[in-house]
Amino acid sequence: MSALSEGLTQILIPLASLVGIGFAVLQWFLVSRVKLSSQDSSNGYKQKLIESDEEEEGINNLEISIKCTEIQHAISVGATSFLFTEYKYLGIFMCVFGAIIFLFLGSVKGFSTKSEPCTYSQGNTCKPALANAIFSTIAFLLGALTSVLSGYLGMKIATYANARTTLEARKGVGKAFITAFRSGAVMGFLLAANGLLVLYVSINLFKLYYGDDWEGLYESITGYGLGGSSMALFGRVGGGIYTKAADVGADLVGKVERNIPEDDPRNPAVIADNVGDNVGDIAGMGSDLFGSYAESSCAALFVASISSFGISHEFTAMSYPLLISSMGIVVCLITTLFATDLFEIKKVSDIEPSLKRQLLISTVLMTAGIAVVSFFALPSEFTLFNFGTEKEVKNWHLFFCVAIGLWAGLIIGYTTEYYTSNAYSPVQDVADACRTGAATNVIFGLALGYKSVIIPIFAIAIAIYVSFSLAAMYGIAVAALGMLSTIATGLAIDAYGPISDNAGGIAEMAGMSHKIRERTDALDAAGNTTAAIGKGFAIGSAALVSLALFGAYVSRAGIKTVDVLTPKAFIGLIIGAMLPYWFSAMTMKSVGSAALKMVEEVRRQFNTIPGLMEGRVKPDYANCVKISTDASLREMIPPGALVMLTPLIVGILFGVETLAGVLAGALVSGVQVAISASNTGGAWDNAKKYIEAEVSEHAKSLGPKGSECHKAAVIGDTIGDPLKDTSGPSLNILIKLMAVESLVFAPFFAAHGGFLFKFI
Repeated sequence: MSALSEGLTQILIPLASLVGIGFAVLQWFLVSRVKLSSQDSSNGYKQKLIESDEEEEGINNLEISIKCTEIQHAISVGATSFLFTEYKYLGIFMCVFGAIIFLFLGSVKGFSTKSEPCTYSQGNTCKPALANAIFSTIAFLLGALTSVLSGYLGMKIATYANARTTLEARKGVGKAFITAFRSGAVMGFLLAANGLLVLYVSINLFKLYYGDDWEGLYESITGYGLGGSSMALFGRVGGGIYTKAADVGADLVGKVERNIPEDDPRNPAVIADNVGDNVGDIAGMGSDLFGSYAESSCAALFVASISSFGISHEFTAMSYPLLISSMGIVVCLITTLFATDLFEIKKVSDIEPSLKRQLLISTVLMTAGIAVVSFFALPSEFTLFNFGTEKEVKNWHLFFCVAIGLWAGLIIGYTTEYYTSNAYSPVQDVADACRTGAATNVIFGLALGYKSVIIPIFAIAIAIYVSFSLAAMYGIAVAALGMLSTIATGLAIDAYGPISDNAGGIAEMAGMSHKIRERTDALDAAGNTTAAIGKGFAIGSAALVSLALFGAYVSRAGIKTVDVLTPKAFIGLIIGAMLPYWFSAMTMKSVGSAALKMVEEVRRQFNTIPGLMEGRVKPDYANCVKISTDASLREMIPPGALVMLTPLIVGILFGVETLAGVLAGALVSGVQVAISASNTGGAWDNAKKYIEAEVSEHAKSLGPKGSECHKAAVIGDTIGDPLKDTSGPSLNILIKLMAVESLVFAPFFAAHGGFLFKFI
């Protein structure tokens, strides 16, 4: 028996969720105290803001505040209208795919309403297959709605905070950092707490019907992960195409052809570019990490339900994954205080160490938290399901499984930072390669991306080996959860980047001084690195989550072993390994074709609008926003269809063994491509920023802005944009979404799959 009682468990999990939501509201309140204009100022706060330490010479501060408000409003309206349009399409998809889940799972036993023998708990009867169909569909819809809500709330907070970060930059880099980081924390804690609370409430509501049938209960809960990830896929791909079409168009015409600064208000694509940061990097990443969290929890719960926890109905031990997430919220809350209250940012060079310190502090504290949860929530000895056999496990085994996932995440994060930060030699070497033009820059960048895969893959491999040896597939599922246990801190660090990027754009468009832009650029450069770290976490956790889901799928589909020497499995393996390349080709081409239209539109406006280059008239921002919106909504459908339909087509036509091969191939290939794509793009971006910042003698020898060397760096950055913000991050969703979809439909594939092979 667990030391922690069931009653206390039922209190602690929702309490941790509510604490997380309360802390997010507090951080939002502190950010809201930064006022934007005279209309929403009170008690002289505005006057304090304007009388900053470094008054901007010859510039009307009130006028700048009003300009910042106008720009922020334009970005917020653009992002909101895009997401609402996207969510209309996704609403139709949710209804259609929900109906498919119900029809496929309901038909397993001919829509029978009779109870049937349990698959794993021998001698007991379980609820009918029709109940599984209904509750899996409900769980899918709940997961999808929570994912959409996570992305939308993140976007609203980011667009609320961007101009406030710009205005705080007038007081110093420390004030701006705290505003941006607190805003990121609002998103991080809301997402972690909402994801946990909805999952906890769903389990308890489903239990009212399922009663003692925990096998059926937790099998239907896997729909929650499927809903979360399917929304994340479209959010990531759609948002990624939107932001990169605008970014590439703005950079190629503005910076390379017209030699005007980044985020210059004369550039017609500048508003679309800043809107894109919010719909792609914020809303997309929020949905993505929520999907990973939901899937790792569902994988762990499903494996536990067919182990001794589930069979003997030990609720506290069963809720171990939820208790780990609850502890994570508390640990992240303490960690956030180190960045916002305990350590002050006094100069630009303090920013990146402060963000890295967040990762280290949260990992160290969480290790202690895992030990406490493992000791109190788990019996000292128990058995876990291991492909038809039972594995004897002790509670300290699970402590090591979660901890190794957590520390593997830190290693992946730090490795990503080393390869993408311009403080280290890899990025500086890429910048140096720009001396001889764009071609050498591209060659060095690609080499860096491929090399950056080595250490993360070894970290993932060691985590898999240790966790599987100690606790079979359940060990891998909780290792993934360990990597995501500090999701609130990870998301705060990640969301900080796009908020800082927007703040820099607003500073440029509002005509603020060079000194302010330098501060926002420093925040943005650190944000680029942290965004790469966030993507590293997402990809690493996706690999572990996918493997855990793969194991659950193999168990549920009744496959004894996956033998790659059999033709059925091997053809699946080789096709699965090809899918990430097919998917990447689709997303890259989508960005390319959308960017082509954007470039043509920006050129047209510069050539046909008199006085635009001189700054006498405003460009037509709305037309560029429309091009990005239309392109992303149209182009996100084919890659999304590829991912969603592949498991269904393979499972129905070729059967469960071939589908197992497809999942294994996509996992092995997708992780490598995703890491290299994300890191290559991040390195090219920061190589360009390294040249622009001119912080060292080496950087000064490569600059200034507008030099041939800088133009070569801009071309590299432009090539890297779709790699790091569209294809790379979307690939981690591909591997885990196909795995969770296969698990949800496994009963149908096991009963009716392999249609083609029946005739061969």
